[in-house]
Amino acid sequence: MKITVVGAGAVGATCADNIIRKELCEDLVLLDIKEGFAEGKALDMTQTASLLGFDTKVTGSTNDYSKTAGSSVVVITSGIPRKPGMTREELIGINAGIVKGVCENILKHSPEAIIVVISNPMDTMTYLALQSTGLPKNRIIGMGGILDSSRFKTYLQMAMGCSQHDLQATVIGGHGDTTMIPLTRLATCQGVPVSKTLSAETLSKVAADTMVGGATLTALLGTSAWYAPGAAGAALVESIVRDEKRVFPCCVKLDGEYGQNDICLGVPVVIGKNGWEKIVELDLNDDEKALFVKSADAVRNMNSVLATLSI
Repeated sequence: MKITVVGAGAVGATCADNIIRKELCEDLVLLDIKEGFAEGKALDMTQTASLLGFDTKVTGSTNDYSKTAGSSVVVITSGIPRKPGMTREELIGINAGIVKGVCENILKHSPEAIIVVISNPMDTMTYLALQSTGLPKNRIIGMGGILDSSRFKTYLQMAMGCSQHDLQATVIGGHGDTTMIPLTRLATCQGVPVSKTLSAETLSKVAADTMVGGATLTALLGTSAWYAPGAAGAALVESIVRDEKRVFPCCVKLDGEYGQNDICLGVPVVIGKNGWEKIVELDLNDDEKALFVKSADAVRNMNSVLATLSI
């Protein structure tokens, strides 16, 4: 089993570090365009093997895609990160060309790979990856909903004083500050609706904090977050390579599900060795359905920018 992570920046390196700690593959390739950067990160990680107890071979590569040959899963984190005040949407023009080029190069050497997209704006980059590669839709997965749901659980934990491990809480829709939909009505703690513990006002604040979770960290850090995105990417990879059949909210191609077509958007899916294997359709109420339509419309508007780019 070989896994490749494209982009050795903070998110990519953290994702790779989580993958090798979990020993999800025998070989991991870390690739970046910056001369020597991926090689340095790979060497640094390799020097932790005797301390952390893993045997994964970690290889760094400066833009040499031949070293990625035979990868079963490829995680794409490449692209510029968000700067303070920058929206994910503003990244489209820069990151679209990067992601398309990465996909083309990866598939030359790993034509059977499952592609995990973390690059922002993630919904549009996932759609671009699907459209530009022509791969079966189950082999293109955007990670965003896993990260958003983890942030949702964090804010619920802060409000309730409970363990995150006891929470079931899902975010669907777009991976954007105005397009994600934290499903507060369906959130539970050990099967008990959180609405029995938290007031409507508190739940509304939890949802609002979740939606700007990424922007909050960008303002604090001066760049995009990396620990949680990297861990979310690794959790998705783990469910694929270990065929765990976990249900994660991920950005996938919709063909009629949730009333949407020709769009990649966050919904709960079963993740296994074939990529995403089944879409789980939640019983949304009218308000939630309306929010989902609004989210889809916003993502489609972002996707329309792709037609204006020369990539």
